[in-house]
Amino acid sequence: MSADDGDAGPADIVTEVTGTGVPVRGNDIDTDQIIPARFLKVVTFDGLGQFAFFDVRFDDEDNPKEHPFNEEQFQGASVLAVNANFGCGSSREHAPQALMRWGIDAIVGESFAEIFAGNCLALGIPTVTASQEDVEALQDFIDQNPDAEVEVDVVEEEVRYGDTVVDATVDDAQKRALVEGVWDTTALMGANADTVKETAASLPYTNV
Repeated sequence: MSADDGDAGPADIVTEVTGTGVPVRGNDIDTDQIIPARFLKVVTFDGLGQFAFFDVRFDDEDNPKEHPFNEEQFQGASVLAVNANFGCGSSREHAPQALMRWGIDAIVGESFAEIFAGNCLALGIPTVTASQEDVEALQDFIDQNPDAEVEVDVVEEEVRYGDTVVDATVDDAQKRALVEGVWDTTALMGANADTVKETAASLPYTNV
């Protein structure tokens, strides 16, 4: 991951993510596929990455099936390339947590479910959109060049790989939060603790 530290906000400033890629093909991949419901019982998110895509990666006897997250050439990848409506279904924050803890720092796709994209932003993970043609070309490139780096430029709204530059789109609010380092709301509140206390004290329903 390539990100810059800055003084604009309490969290890291994320302007660009660079790393090898992993393609996961298919439309309407929902959060239950990303992290099955039985793994939501964990007390913390630690170790959740090993369960990412578990039911499509393993059979009933936990034997590995064909899936990019199982393939040796994609281990260590940090840029996930997906298709349309990725992250649809229930609004479980465990889904991006599992992907992040597997190693994903940025996701390039045709489109994302809104809540999933918001949950990714809360972790500092850009969700960048591009056309179907461009995404499928990126997935093909990654398949053929698993060791090649993919650059996701949040500021310029581009995805670069090989000799190709893809015009991409980053949601305006997401882009601002990442570039200004204010995507982590918990850190933001902690960095402005005095203001939070003053605001809370001024609210009648917090004075008991």
